[in-house]
Amino acid sequence: MSTGSSRNVVLVHGGFVDGSGWQGVYDSLTADGYRVAVVQHPTQSLEQDAAYTRQVIDNLDGPVVLAGHSYGGAVITEAGLHDKVAALVYVAAFAPDKGESVNTLIAGFPADGPQPPILPPTDGFLFLDRDKFHASFAGDLPVGQAAFMADSQVPWGVNALGGTISEASWRIKPSWYLLTTEDRMIPPSAQRAMAERTGASVTEVAASHSVYVSTPEAVAALIKQAAG
Repeated sequence: MSTGSSRNVVLVHGGFVDGSGWQGVYDSLTADGYRVAVVQHPTQSLEQDAAYTRQVIDNLDGPVVLAGHSYGGAVITEAGLHDKVAALVYVAAFAPDKGESVNTLIAGFPADGPQPPILPPTDGFLFLDRDKFHASFAGDLPVGQAAFMADSQVPWGVNALGGTISEASWRIKPSWYLLTTEDRMIPPSAQRAMAERTGASVTEVAASHSVYVSTPEAVAALIKQAAG
């Protein structure tokens, strides 16, 4: 496993969105001299998305900090076994254990809290209800920006949610977790439970699920901690 400080960062997006949302985090990190790569994986299967991520890691020299948002947390848990990965950063993210999937984690969410407005699958893909996207996914973003994100959704494959972890990289790599206290997609209590299980260093931010867009400096700051 790679050790020491890392100047390489790989960013992995979650479901319903693509890698362009990382722009603010990318700008902050590159301004400080980090080499940043953004994975544009299709969110169709966990196995495929992890393979895309490993391919990006392969192309970097030296140790890597691997950061994932939301479903991207499952991807980095699987892809983080790569020898170059020195640290993991979970950004309001799923952190499944061996044999678990996003679906099994969602099944454990509290039933009395806000429920993600995921529409029934169509041809094996999921979308968020456009009219509820702002409130659920991007509550701290301007109305117009949230509308654009809602109207440019990436279909999320049901196979990706069902993909199980072969080995959990957080069991052998140091982890950090950015917990979003205003999240309406992954309940803060569920985030806290996952973070505690991984033994991650936890930072809490009063932000929505779109924290990587709304509060990029907080995300970048945690990645820099992990890189150190």
